[in-house]
Amino acid sequence: MSKLRMLLAVALMALVLTPGLAAAKDFTIGLILVGPYNDRGYSQAQYDGAKYVEANMPGAKLIYLDKVNPADRPGLTIPQVVDDLIEKGSDLIIAGSDDMKDGILEAASMHPDTTFIHASGDSVWTGKAPANLGNIFSRMEYAKMMAGYAAAMTTKTGKIAVLGPLVNEETRRLVVSGYLGAHYAWTQVRGKDAKDLQFSVKWIGFWFNIPGVTADPTQVANSLFDSGHDVLISGIDTPEAVTVAKQKREQGIEVYAMPYDYEKACEGQGDVCIGVPYFNWGPPFLRIAKQVQAGTYKPIFEWEAPYWANINDPDKSSVGFMPGPGMSAETKASLDKFISQLGSGEVNLFTGPLNYQDGTVFLKAGEKATDKQIWYMNQLLEGMEGLSGAK
Repeated sequence: MSKLRMLLAVALMALVLTPGLAAAKDFTIGLILVGPYNDRGYSQAQYDGAKYVEANMPGAKLIYLDKVNPADRPGLTIPQVVDDLIEKGSDLIIAGSDDMKDGILEAASMHPDTTFIHASGDSVWTGKAPANLGNIFSRMEYAKMMAGYAAAMTTKTGKIAVLGPLVNEETRRLVVSGYLGAHYAWTQVRGKDAKDLQFSVKWIGFWFNIPGVTADPTQVANSLFDSGHDVLISGIDTPEAVTVAKQKREQGIEVYAMPYDYEKACEGQGDVCIGVPYFNWGPPFLRIAKQVQAGTYKPIFEWEAPYWANINDPDKSSVGFMPGPGMSAETKASLDKFISQLGSGEVNLFTGPLNYQDGTVFLKAGEKATDKQIWYMNQLLEGMEGLSGAK
C-alpha cells in the first residue's frame, strides 16, 4: 500500500470512528393527512411539523398522502394507505385526524413491528390500542380560550359566532373553551352583563367543505354575519371565515374573524383577522421520531399544554395563539395578561358552577374539571346557542 493510500485509509477510519461524524441513519416518517397538505389549516400544520423533523433530525425523510377522506379518495382505507407507506420504508406512521381512529387501530394491529402515532384519539387512554400505537394531541383548549377572549374584547355587538366542523367530543370541548374565554373577558374584564353576550355555533358537518355532503361554509359564514354577529371564530380547516369577513369589510360592514390551525393563517388577510389559535406539530413529532429511532419510545397518551414561557416558541410550544393585524394594542395587552394567568393557574375557566346546555350539572360550585371531564365533553354549556349533537 502506498503512503498516500495509507494516509487516506487512516483518515477514513478516523472519520467513521469520530462521534457525531458517522453517517446519519435513515429514518422515514409516513404521514396521513385528512386534507390537502397546503390547505393553510390543519393538514398544512401537520405537514409543516413533519418537515420540521426532516430539517432537525439527520437522516429523516418524509413521505405522505394527503386528502385521505371519503370525498377525495372514496373507497380508500387507512390500512391500504399504511400498507403502501410501509412498503416504501416508513419507520414511523402518523395518522393525522380523529376520523382515522378505527383504521389506524386496525393497521397498527396488522403491523406490530412498526410504530404508529394517532395525532388525536384516546385509544391508549381507553386501553384499546395495540402495543405499537400512541396518541398525541395538544391542549388547543387553551388557545381557543384565548380566541374567545380576544373575540369578546373586540366585539361591538356582543354577538360572537363559531363556524363549526362536525360535532364530536373534540369539537364540543373546543367550542366550549372559546365560550369560556369569551364569557370571562366579557364579564370579568369588560364588566358587562352575561345576558348581553350571545355566543352561537353552526356546524357544517365535516372539517372542510364537501359539496353536496356538508353545509357550505361560505353560506354559513355569511348567514352568521348577516344575523348580527361581528366576530366569527373558525373551527374548520379552511379559511372561509376570514374570506367572508373580508368581503363584508369591502361592503363597509365592520366585522372580524379568526381562522384556525395554521400559524400563518392571518398573513395577507388584513385587519379583519384578529389572530389564530394554531398547532405547532414540529416539536412533538421531532421528540417522538428521535425516541422511535433510538428504540426508547413507549406508546402513551400525550395531551400537551403550551410552553407557557412563550406560547409561540417554534421549538418548544406545541400549541399557540398568534395575534393578527386586526387585534388592537389594548386587546393584545389584556390578552397577554390573560395568557399569563392561564399559565400560572391563577385563572382556571373549567371551574364550576357550570351546567350543560340541558340544565344538568357539569361542574358543581368550586369543582375543577378533570382531564377526562374536559376530553369527553358531551354537551355544550348553558349560555351557548347551537346544537350539542348532529341532527
